[in-house]
Amino acid sequence: MSETLKKKSQVLTEGPDRAPARAMLRAVGLTDEDFKKPLIAVANTWSEVTPCNYHLRELAASVKEGIREAGGTPIEFNTIVVSDGISMGTEGMKASLVSREIVADSIELVVRGHLFDGVIALSGCDKTIPGCVMALARLNLPSIMLYGGSIMPGQFHGKPVSIQDVFEAVGSHARGKMSTEDLIELERRACPGAGACGGQFTANTMAIAFEFLGISPLGFNGVPALDPQKQQIAKACGSLLINLLKKNARPSDIITRASLENAIAAIATTGGSTNGVLHLLALAHELSLPLTIDDFDTINRRVPLLADLKPGGQFMAADLYHAGGTPLVAKWLLDSGHLNGAQMTVTGKTLAEEAASARETPGQKVLHTISSPIKPTGGLVILKGNLAPEGCVVKVAGHAKLSHKGPAKVFDCEEDAFGAVQRGDIQPGDVVVIRYEGPQGGPGMREMLGVTSAIVGAGLGESVALLTDGRFSGATYGFMAGHVAPEASKGGPIAALRNGDIIHLDITNRRLDVELSDQDIQARLAVWKAPAPRYTTGVMAKYAKLVSSASKGAITI
Repeated sequence: MSETLKKKSQVLTEGPDRAPARAMLRAVGLTDEDFKKPLIAVANTWSEVTPCNYHLRELAASVKEGIREAGGTPIEFNTIVVSDGISMGTEGMKASLVSREIVADSIELVVRGHLFDGVIALSGCDKTIPGCVMALARLNLPSIMLYGGSIMPGQFHGKPVSIQDVFEAVGSHARGKMSTEDLIELERRACPGAGACGGQFTANTMAIAFEFLGISPLGFNGVPALDPQKQQIAKACGSLLINLLKKNARPSDIITRASLENAIAAIATTGGSTNGVLHLLALAHELSLPLTIDDFDTINRRVPLLADLKPGGQFMAADLYHAGGTPLVAKWLLDSGHLNGAQMTVTGKTLAEEAASARETPGQKVLHTISSPIKPTGGLVILKGNLAPEGCVVKVAGHAKLSHKGPAKVFDCEEDAFGAVQRGDIQPGDVVVIRYEGPQGGPGMREMLGVTSAIVGAGLGESVALLTDGRFSGATYGFMAGHVAPEASKGGPIAALRNGDIIHLDITNRRLDVELSDQDIQARLAVWKAPAPRYTTGVMAKYAKLVSSASKGAITI
């Protein structure tokens, strides 16, 4: 039976002429029996550089055990991770989005180069999750993506805390609202162990999105990183993968236009990260599926906000798990007609079949009901206007404000804006503009959690707006518009802004405009000159030359 599953690897391991290949594989422990079985890649993103991926070595051991028991031969390899949380606010953050492409490219190359029959990819920190799934889509082999899971909350002064609280504390400390001693104590307590950032930030956003997409088993990603059940479900992925091989079920059978809409609905209903827009657009491109930035707004308008999760809400990802988890979210959306339940998943069951057994924990307060949602529409909106002809993304979960009008304070890099906040140069009513931080201009489209958290920590979260051609962390909340496109380095209208220009953000009418005529904007751009590239060699220069607009997912092909 197993030999019929070696659709790719038989070319690598069978016949007298493959003796050199087998000789080398014997050196890493493979045997005659192993050669008879399908070769399953375990693509790991383990690293000591971040808690998000720190535990994946142990998780991979359970995955491999499951593959062996199901009749396959697992072979593990590793790829990179760049920690958003650690690099945030530094030049290093420019490497984050670039790493998504490296993760996808490296997994694709190793699997193609060694003719694996199937793949289980283990992800953790933000960009490894979409990077893994983009690779699986390209390879189109029987595949599963398993997310390592969320970190547990820390405890500070008797309250649960996350890394978001530390970033905001930096702003509070700068304004004298928090002592140095308390800041250091919070720093020590916020991250108690392995796992990805604990709110509905980018990692947990993409984790639930890919469960609803069907490429991860429903409920598996939501199990916290150090929960004992995580090892059990990792092992279960082995048998699921072999079943996919037997059915020859591939990502292209699972990832469809309808399942992408399910994934967007998951982001909308949980108040997820704006980064979900970038990553799902990029994934759709891998399979040539029709998806535009406007589709996110369309789906957001019809899906209610149900999850009271940080950064805009009260609870953490671990709380959602204990409340009934992602299967409960899926069940409620399915029961109310907000999902396509007929979409197939990697378990061999439809999304509706998987969600049917979900159970609500009595007394839970994390999820609001369909009849009494937090908001009647989801947590993300797309704005367009004379400042963003291709669109921008605003996260509206966690605040009720629908418009802001004020004078621009313009900065050409994140550091300058952060310094202005720390010095007290930003006043209530201002619109902070951070440009030349887009996919090409950064390059790498840095997240702005340092700045946005400093604004919140300074007590300006409700009175200041911010817009940028860069990105926001999933931990960002407040009146913030990101992914403004076209970006400044490509001559987008944001490049024409000057201090004092009056900017209007209008959620109701989905508009982002500056009080300038089209002629005024074009006159300014006529004398504008693109700044010199910040990198002229290496991976960053290569990325800047290849990368597309944020409105298309910042893809490089």
